[in-house]
Amino acid sequence: MTEFDYIVIGAGSAGCAAANRLSANGRYSVALLEAGGKDWSPWIHIPVGYFKTMGNPSTDWCYKTESDPGINGRAIPWPRGKVLGGCSSINGLLYVRGQAQDYDDWADAGNEGWGWNDVAPLFARSETWAGEPSKLRGTSGELQVQESPLTREIVDAWIEAAVEAGYPRADDYNGESQEGVARYQLTLAHGKRCSAATAFLKTARSRQNLHVITHATVQKLNIENGVATGVQALIKGKAVTLTASKETVVSAGAIGSPQILMLSGIGDQEELAQHGIEVQTHRPGVGKNLQDHLQARPVYKCTASTINTEISSLWSQAKVALQYAASRSGPMTMAASLGAGFLCSELSPERPDIQYHVQPWSADSPAEGPHKFSAFTASVLQLRPESAGHLKLRSGNFNDAPEIHPNYLATELDQRTIVAGLRMTRNICSQPAVSRLITAERGPGKHIDSRDEEALLDWARSNSTTIYHPTGTCKMGSDAKAVVDARLRVHGVGNLRVADASIMPQIVSGNTNAPAIMIGDKVADMLLEDNV
Repeated sequence: MTEFDYIVIGAGSAGCAAANRLSANGRYSVALLEAGGKDWSPWIHIPVGYFKTMGNPSTDWCYKTESDPGINGRAIPWPRGKVLGGCSSINGLLYVRGQAQDYDDWADAGNEGWGWNDVAPLFARSETWAGEPSKLRGTSGELQVQESPLTREIVDAWIEAAVEAGYPRADDYNGESQEGVARYQLTLAHGKRCSAATAFLKTARSRQNLHVITHATVQKLNIENGVATGVQALIKGKAVTLTASKETVVSAGAIGSPQILMLSGIGDQEELAQHGIEVQTHRPGVGKNLQDHLQARPVYKCTASTINTEISSLWSQAKVALQYAASRSGPMTMAASLGAGFLCSELSPERPDIQYHVQPWSADSPAEGPHKFSAFTASVLQLRPESAGHLKLRSGNFNDAPEIHPNYLATELDQRTIVAGLRMTRNICSQPAVSRLITAERGPGKHIDSRDEEALLDWARSNSTTIYHPTGTCKMGSDAKAVVDARLRVHGVGNLRVADASIMPQIVSGNTNAPAIMIGDKVADMLLEDNV
């Protein structure tokens, strides 16, 4: 088939959810296009498999930023999923909705229908929550969510230490209030990853009206007289034109979606002209407003058992593998982080502005594997950075990844907040519950005094990295820099919408997988309402 009612570009968190909902009633034919392959690799479904899938070109786009002054001129990897499920197939499994105020802020900026009371039912609709019942949690959705089944002494000790330092416990950070410390909630079921593909496509693919097409690289959108009619794509190397009689939805992520728009003539006219691209509509905000969470990663050596030493030999690795094979338990069920913290720094006493990802392991990078000594990481980040970067086309060829300019730590508030986070980390780690297990601070290191703000900031600039949350590059709104309106319709082009993390006007206060799924759910509702 080459003709469909709806075409959804990108089978990531949002795209899988949207395709599921659009095809559910059987009335419409839906094509879901994914540039990557099927999610057949066992490492996708084993929770700890992100060690193997990130940086692997068969599952990861393997993007890299340009040199960034805010991180002392470094260029860093930006993993993005290139497989069914998108980033939800290679991420750390953490389920975080964000703060109610995030969405109320979107609505207050003029985006009607995006307040917390509007989106909370969508979060609940898509999930089956295995924890304590709550009016905000779902019990019959496709996405399986549970608290981490894995525990480690050092993480529990850190949580106790945070309480000793005066921070509250969070009964459910996805419930009434985000603030506090807890164990992370995960997209996990029976010891296996529950990606967006597993949740929303596994059963839906049997529908005759849903066509999931892998190895389908969209080169550009077809636009006639200001209306999107479909796409030009390479499907397993063959050039194909696909048409959408109703609408096309771009869900290729915060990098892929603006790139597709720009290659199709939707963007800043001067930038498009540099690459000989015919302008369809001048939208200077395409690729702008790029926001990401930058994590500083303090590491503490400790006497407690951690993953570093638990898998230090071939024999121990074999034992871990056998445990997982026999019972779907043990270290191979470990998500990217166990301990969660959403805390208020001195700069934001009323609303959490700091997030922790506490990990019972340490490494210079996941791809290189853990250190040889026992240690844990207390990763800390600013939840709502002011700094915003941008993307630029490298050429008019889709195979050339765009230039990524994150513009990290460009404002005084962002700089002060990351320093405040590092000081909070030291305060928590000085409390008796965890300090009794710590033997040394490996980074930043005791040679850097907590009173020396410049030294702490320089350490953060030299050592921080992305925590994989790019957003905002197809901003929702009505101002001159907005790309889509509140119903996610692209300004200036008919029958075309964008639905993924790129539409966020402001990055959410937390991890982005759950919000992206919500956005995919919501665009499907809008399409079904508008195309009765």
